[in-house]
Amino acid sequence: MIITSLLDTDLYKFTMMQVVLHQFPGAQVEYRFKCRNADVDPVTGQATRALAPLVNEIRDEIRSLCSLHFHDAELAYLQSLRFIKSDFVDFLGLFKLNEKYITVTPLPSGDIDILIRGPWLHTILFEIPVLAIVNEVYFRNTQSLPNLMEGRQRLEQKIEQLRGPSLSDLKIADYGTRRRFSKAWHEEVLRVLVARLGTAQSPGKVAGTAGQLAGTSNVLFAMKLGLTPLGTMAHEYLQACQALGPRLRDSQIYAFESWAKEYRGDLGIALSDVYGMSAFLRDYDLYFCKLFDGARHDSGDPFHWGERMLDHYSRNRVDPRTKTLIFSDALTVPRIIELYQQFKGRAQLAFGIGTNLTNDLGDPPDHVPLQIVIKMTRCNGQPVAKLSDAPAKNMCDDEKYLAYLRQVFDITQPG
Repeated sequence: MIITSLLDTDLYKFTMMQVVLHQFPGAQVEYRFKCRNADVDPVTGQATRALAPLVNEIRDEIRSLCSLHFHDAELAYLQSLRFIKSDFVDFLGLFKLNEKYITVTPLPSGDIDILIRGPWLHTILFEIPVLAIVNEVYFRNTQSLPNLMEGRQRLEQKIEQLRGPSLSDLKIADYGTRRRFSKAWHEEVLRVLVARLGTAQSPGKVAGTAGQLAGTSNVLFAMKLGLTPLGTMAHEYLQACQALGPRLRDSQIYAFESWAKEYRGDLGIALSDVYGMSAFLRDYDLYFCKLFDGARHDSGDPFHWGERMLDHYSRNRVDPRTKTLIFSDALTVPRIIELYQQFKGRAQLAFGIGTNLTNDLGDPPDHVPLQIVIKMTRCNGQPVAKLSDAPAKNMCDDEKYLAYLRQVFDITQPG
């Protein structure tokens, strides 16, 4: 059984779920799975990393996931988080995922289709554990003898890079749950990072590296290892507001205002790439610049994004040094160091590293992480989508709606 706790997910699933409970309890949604790995045999047209043969094993793991409920200690931990409200904890005490809302189907190409459809409140917690299940099932079937020694050496190299000259203030966070090699490897990585880099609660053993692990997005490991749980909102939240808000053009504004209504200044990091950077900045006016603590980058050139954010704050008479820039798109340690050196002292900085931290056990073709996602595609029967600064990340089954979205938000180029 891969997932043994409903806390084994990212914090932002709970923070969004609380908003859904309080503001959108009747919303109906649809999510779909996609594997972005483009490996297809040119002769047969079959996916070279076929998931279809693993369907029954994936289904069994999802069935086990749906048998879980929150334990008293887990509910008490959630209750201890300052932004989690008591009625939400009471709701979670009654909550279980329902297998009727999810189907896993093999495709002729050798890939799989995963469809999640039902009430948003009762389906939102599927995404992260299901992706973790697909990853672990795939790798335990294709790498029965994983090269853990290589993984440990690579992790040590990353730690040594982070301990470089003038980097003691550089902090990273673990965002790697959804694409981890396995749950056991994920925990090992975190334990090593805690011991070698230290946390805000527990300084590192090596001089000059105290507190370089800011925390983890994984709530279970945050509770288990005494780490800070990190996260605010994901793309699905802003996408759903396309169907839930009063007017499509104002959906981004509506999403941010609804978030502020729920959290009253807490969890103040805005996601910037649902409609692309230009559309984000048009809506992120002086009010939001002052109201939110910062913004998160998740697609496009991070250096260009950072410079535009700093310029935007300055134009709105807000000191960028009081705001936080969070980088979280396909980061590696060398890229993090480059970004840190460019923006250090100009803003508060945070770096969320995912796949390269929890699924880096070798080079292709011996080891290639799955680039898999589950994205919301419909809300209340209406198509929803994101138009990010990386067009390959867009995911919508209705081209007419995408064209309309570009027109409404004045996006002249895809993404």
